[in-house]
Amino acid sequence: MKRDKIIYWIATGLLTLLMLFSAYNYFFNYDMISGFFTHFGYPTYIVYPLAIAKLLGLVAIHTKLSDTLKEWAYAGFFFDTLLAFFAHYMTDGTGYQMALAGMVFVVASYVYDKKVFTR
Repeated sequence: MKRDKIIYWIATGLLTLLMLFSAYNYFFNYDMISGFFTHFGYPTYIVYPLAIAKLLGLVAIHTKLSDTLKEWAYAGFFFDTLLAFFAHYMTDGTGYQMALAGMVFVVASYVYDKKVFTR
């Protein structure tokens, strides 16, 4: 039980740091990020809404006010990291490591959330 809590908090903490870093860049380095989105073939009008969604997803995971919202947040983070992985891998073949790490953090946090908080 204690090991599961430690794994949960490490995975969730790393996921949180990654998403905060991402949202920060979306807001404060918009020109660079919109260049990446254009290069990957994604529309740039989703940069700000995606940043807001990441912040709201973190709130849903950390507050645990609604199991449904928490599930949607995990699903959103998984698809976000999955699409980021393939965008990086398929266009340049580089830079996908953080997205892959993000997928690992999402899955580990989700699995251990179920183990720690569902008894």
